[in-house]
Amino acid sequence: MANRIDPNFSRLKRTRRKALIGYVTAGFPTKASLQVLVPLLEQSGADLLELGVPFSDPIADGPTIQYSSQWLSEWSESPLGLDSVKHMRKRGVRLPLILMSYCNPIHAMGVDHFFQTAAACGVDGLIIPDMIPEEADVYARSGKKHNVHLIYLAAPDDAQIAHPIDRASNAGFSLCGILDRCDRRAESGAVRRWTFLKISEIVQREPVAVGFGITTPEQARTIASYADGVIVGSELIRQIESLKSPR
Repeated sequence: MANRIDPNFSRLKRTRRKALIGYVTAGFPTKASLQVLVPLLEQSGADLLELGVPFSDPIADGPTIQYSSQWLSEWSESPLGLDSVKHMRKRGVRLPLILMSYCNPIHAMGVDHFFQTAAACGVDGLIIPDMIPEEADVYARSGKKHNVHLIYLAAPDDAQIAHPIDRASNAGFSLCGILDRCDRRAESGAVRRWTFLKISEIVQREPVAVGFGITTPEQARTIASYADGVIVGSELIRQIESLKSPR
């Protein structure tokens, strides 16, 4: 099965558009919600979608997404919710789907077995927030073997940024969390431009998407003028909660 991430970014580049990437937590607010929310987001114009898999120690998630992950004990489908992705593909969802999970549950399932199963279910990419870049080879090899992109997290002042991104030939895109940091230093677009260019000097092959803290249309427009994609997570979770448990 061809990976859906690459042609989406190619199409967006041809039409001079930027990717709108959403984030939803699997199992929030109910087990059934994902089967409604994903098709709805696809129909509403999302270009890619991250599916956060609830984990007991979500170190890379902010308070809103941590709150949405409190339903961990109630969400007991197949390992990492892969059956949900498989079901959505059978229903005709074509949107590139990216799982965000952690090392522990992936190792419990077996790294290569996870990538093989994920590919068969229709997963296009994987983000592992607690993955140490120096230990990424085992994930990168399995991801390349099964055509599931391993997507790297980076920050502009990360001393190790060149290490993962330089090896990201199967990454699909790189995800950078810079907005919160920029807002703490200054509000000017010049600061955001400097932080993004610091990353873009290193990234030569893959698109760069920016997330973590984007909550307003103005912020999204600013980031979209420098990045290839904008990721909206916490604000989307807040909007979903306001709908009173979509089913």
